[in-house]
Amino acid sequence: MKSLQGLGVALITPFTEDRTIDFSSLERLVNYNIEGGVDYLVVLGTTAENATLNSDEKKQVIDCIKKSNNKRLPLVLGIGGNNTADVIKQIQSTDLDDFAAILSISPYYNKPTQEGIYQHYSAISGNSPKPVIIYNVPGRTGSNVEASTTLRLAENCKNIAAIKEASPNFLQSTVIIKDKPADFIVTSGDDEFALPMTLAGGSGVISVIGQGLPGQVSKMIHLGLERKVDEAYKIHYQLQNLIRLIFAEGNPAGIKALLSLKGICKPYTRLPLVPASQELILNIENELDKISALV
Repeated sequence: MKSLQGLGVALITPFTEDRTIDFSSLERLVNYNIEGGVDYLVVLGTTAENATLNSDEKKQVIDCIKKSNNKRLPLVLGIGGNNTADVIKQIQSTDLDDFAAILSISPYYNKPTQEGIYQHYSAISGNSPKPVIIYNVPGRTGSNVEASTTLRLAENCKNIAAIKEASPNFLQSTVIIKDKPADFIVTSGDDEFALPMTLAGGSGVISVIGQGLPGQVSKMIHLGLERKVDEAYKIHYQLQNLIRLIFAEGNPAGIKALLSLKGICKPYTRLPLVPASQELILNIENELDKISALV
């Protein structure tokens, strides 16, 4: 798991105008990120519009990324849900040979208790041949994995190796960092908290903005890991407005707009998500121009 530190990016799934998967753009995106200095790639996370892909499409996306990556960077695969038995079935039926770990979102919609969350991850851990990364994102799931639950899992389930923490309560992250086992990884799941969490003792970020600006975000995170605070925060503040813009109309509409401006893919999403508005695209373009002038 030492390879899963620094900048990881949650890759989008590019679509053509008819909303079929644009594999040539996906290959271009993978190469762009590897060349830009990303440390690892996250496949089929929320940003990939995983919920709108069928099982055949998911396999095709995995195969495309594996082929494009060609073992250059570690890969993490998103496998999660709110049916524990089904998550385990997916893990056991998936070829995980090329993956370093599984990223598994906390159960959504049915809002389990903390004990239910603990037992969910404990069961997944016991049935996974790869290390498991908890993904806590209360804004999407409707429930929070409390710090005490994360620490209990980290202590009792040795196959649970990390957490992608996207709680809006930054103090929750610091409690985990303070009390976690030495080898347990805490990484930010929120681009705005990426640098502060790294400086607080975290291991980096699984980023959305990072796939659009891999060079800048990678430099910022690694400066943070090296404790070069002033240099890191200079980049953080340069990116702050753009980070807020790409989430203004939801994810991944904003990052797809940014990537389309860079010529990497088209901005199309699948319903119920819609592409970014022209106003937002213009605002993103203006902010990109400002950042480019600073580099």
